[in-house]
Amino acid sequence: MRRPVVLSLVGFLIAGPWRTGTCAEGEHNFQKWEPEITAFERMDRTNPPPKNGLVFIGSSTIRRWTSLRQDFPGQPIINRGFGGSEIVDSTHFAERIIFPYQPRMVFLRAGGNDLNNGKSSDQVFADFKEFVAAIHAKLPATEVVFISLSPSIARWKQADKEKAVNTMIEKYSHQVPHLGYIDTYSLPLGPDGQPRPELFVEDKLHFNAEGYKLLIERVRPFMPTLQ
Repeated sequence: MRRPVVLSLVGFLIAGPWRTGTCAEGEHNFQKWEPEITAFERMDRTNPPPKNGLVFIGSSTIRRWTSLRQDFPGQPIINRGFGGSEIVDSTHFAERIIFPYQPRMVFLRAGGNDLNNGKSSDQVFADFKEFVAAIHAKLPATEVVFISLSPSIARWKQADKEKAVNTMIEKYSHQVPHLGYIDTYSLPLGPDGQPRPELFVEDKLHFNAEGYKLLIERVRPFMPTLQ
């Protein structure tokens, strides 16, 4: 009489975690990015990016940074931003739009959409650590650099959460080899501690050309020395 009970319990313990993981995976829609990822792959076939380059990946701040190559002349820049994405999306698609390039550096700017979609600062930090682990599992010598979150007018209500994410990632960057951190939190703030309207486009969320000029100066010191 006891054996079926034991077997059922074992089956529950084995199946339980699998169901939880599958459910968590199923809650996030990776498929919606398929057209953009496929477009990147199509570009790679016709114009293969250089190996040992610098990959910029993440959400709209990266996608809209169309002047990246001009801003850092001579650097082998590969822009793989896709707007609206979360950190888990960059992790999920790394196999297709990071690993094939064998980059020497990966710059990530993401996390704001994650918070806006309901994730806590701790969850975003956990997703970041998974991203770093995934990159270093395949590319152990690659430098991963996090371009920190900075507040916007449109999402000012989540500024404290963004600061918390930054704080955790900055501390983590001092503990993990080949991990860097670029502080941009104060970049758009004026003397009153509020985001400066003149640095944003009409949606009050994304940087305009003046905002990107400030971002360029924060990122420039992390560019590798040209040979």
